[in-house]
Amino acid sequence: KLISAGVCVRIIYMAIFIFLLGIIIGSFLNAFIYRLPKGISILKGRSFCPNCKKTIAWYDNIPLLSFLILGARCRACKKKISWQYPLIEFLTGLVFVLLFYLQPQIISNLTWLGNLNPYVSLSYLFLLAFLLLAIFFIDLKHTIIPDETIFLGFTITFFILILANFDSFYSHLLAGFSAGLFLLLLHLLTFGRGMGLGDVKLAVFLGSVLGLYNSLIWLTTSFIIGGFIGLILITSKKKKLKSQVPFGPFLIIGFLITILWGNIIKQYVFGF
Repeated sequence: KLISAGVCVRIIYMAIFIFLLGIIIGSFLNAFIYRLPKGISILKGRSFCPNCKKTIAWYDNIPLLSFLILGARCRACKKKISWQYPLIEFLTGLVFVLLFYLQPQIISNLTWLGNLNPYVSLSYLFLLAFLLLAIFFIDLKHTIIPDETIFLGFTITFFILILANFDSFYSHLLAGFSAGLFLLLLHLLTFGRGMGLGDVKLAVFLGSVLGLYNSLIWLTTSFIIGGFIGLILITSKKKKLKSQVPFGPFLIIGFLITILWGNIIKQYVFGF
């Protein structure tokens, strides 16, 4: 009982530590999401209010707490602070905790991660989460996927795959470029209306992470989810048949499903 209690306490402490780490990174992610589409360097100066442009003091920039203390308003201009900021901070913390505890399940679907030191693979998963959360919200809001996020993710994935030192290195790169080529064909056939070039680049990045079989599951899942959500938007008259809906978020949701349940889908849906 003492051992069980000790283990529970360590689990709680670890969850709290990772959550705090996540919300701190989530605060940085907010600045990243705001600045990148506007072409503002993330290294250029401290955070500022989007309305009055006044620099935000450190005590007004504490993740989650400052939003509550300030009553969701800027201290200087009293303009309302968007709920996007605490939401992304909380979501990043939650995702980091889930990645930590679901790491063995993810490795069972992305087996090459098992060749790495557990701390290296977890750090890589945290980086993926950061980039994919950034892409998700930027594409949702601005319908663009910044090249910087793709190139950074693909470059780090390339070297992580080399570090993993496994036989399927080239097949993973092939999977990435095959997925990208497939979406590029859709882009060309629909004259850019059905698929953006940002989605094509994202497919190269995520396909390289997943490999051939998982990429098949991922793309299928993403299209099913995208079609289902698109149908709901059209029938509810929030979107028209010819309206453009950003596809990046669906690719990211499909990716998440694949790294968590890819083996189950592979076995019971595709039969291999």
